Amino acid sequence: MGKLVSTLFVTLDGVYQAPGGPHEDTRGGFTHGGWSFPYADEDFGRFIGEVFARPRAFLLGRRTYDIFSTFWPKVTDPADPVASKLNSLPKYVPSSTLTDPGWAGTTVLTGGLAKEVSALKERTDGEIQVHGSGALVRSLLALDLVDSLHLLTFPVVLGTGFRLFPEGAVPTAFRHAGESVTSTGVSIRTYDVAGRPEYGEYALPENA
Repeated sequence: MGKLVSTLFVTLDGVYQAPGGPHEDTRGGFTHGGWSFPYADEDFGRFIGEVFARPRAFLLGRRTYDIFSTFWPKVTDPADPVASKLNSLPKYVPSSTLTDPGWAGTTVLTGGLAKEVSALKERTDGEIQVHGSGALVRSLLALDLVDSLHLLTFPVVLGTGFRLFPEGAVPTAFRHAGESVTSTGVSIRTYDVAGRPEYGEYALPENA
C-alpha cells in the first residue's frame, strides 16, 4: 500500500503560486514568480535531497506537470537527485485534456480522482509524491487520500496569488510529525493527516 506525500512551498500569507521563477505561473497577473529562490541554501537542498531519495512514483497536477516537463527532461546528469527520479520513475497526471504526454513514463488518469488515486496507492509500494499542485492537493485532502504533508513556509508575504487553503477548503486536522528551520528562515514542517478537526469549548472556572 502506497503512502501519498505532498510537498508544498508557501509564503507566510499562504501563497503557493510560482515559487520557482517569474514565468512559471502568471495567472491573474501574478508578478511575484520566483519568490522562493533567495532562500535556497544547503539546509534547503539537503531536505529536498532527502525527499527525492524516497519516491516510487509521482502524482502531479496538470499545471505542475507542464512546468516540470519543460525543464526536468533537459537535466540529464544522472547524479542530480531530483532529475534522476523525475525522469525515471512513473508519473501520473489526472487530466481530461492531456492526451499525448511527451515526458517518458507518464500515465494520464482520466477516471474519477478518488477511484484512480486509491487504485494507484493500492498498487504502489512506497511513497507516491505530489510536488506543488496546490489545487490537486486540496482535492486529495477532501477525499482523505493524503497521508502526509511537508509544508515549507518561506519568510515572505506577497499579498496576491493563489493560496493553498482559500475559503471553502475542507476542514482537516493534522498531527505534527517533525520540523526544522533552514539558515535563511524557511520553516520545514511535516504533518500527518489526522482526519476532521475536533471541537470543544473553553469554560469559565466554577467559582468565576
